[in-house]
Amino acid sequence: MKTVHLTHDYPVAPERLWALATDYDALARVMEGVVTFEGLPGGRVREGQKIDVMVSLFGKLPKQPYRMEVLECDDDRMVLRSSEKGAGVKAWRHTMRVTPTAEGSRLTDRIEIEAGLLTGLFALWARYLYGARHKPRLRLLETGAF
Repeated sequence: MKTVHLTHDYPVAPERLWALATDYDALARVMEGVVTFEGLPGGRVREGQKIDVMVSLFGKLPKQPYRMEVLECDDDRMVLRSSEKGAGVKAWRHTMRVTPTAEGSRLTDRIEIEAGLLTGLFALWARYLYGARHKPRLRLLETGAF
């Protein structure tokens, strides 16, 4: 198992960042060109959701089944925990937190990955994937979409 940690700061109130980071429509937008989702619901993430989607990397590779279960989505504490698997991953446990900073807010991702011999490769992918969300999120926040 490998664990990946990423932290990104945003010049907006924590509540605004949390609203963006827990919105499925925003997820699809920030992942454009990196991951294409088929069957992703709209609206906000809800605790207890079980979501089965098809994912395609870069919109070019064959679609693969992927399952996500939302274990926790606490709007007061701004914590999201999910358990995911599929597309070659045995276990992908994601914890996301939004916390206030002096300049706005900080989003922290912690991803625990188990994918057998490919665990290291998937850890590199996770670092890229979650890092790639930062600039599109900034753009959505700047345009007032969230």
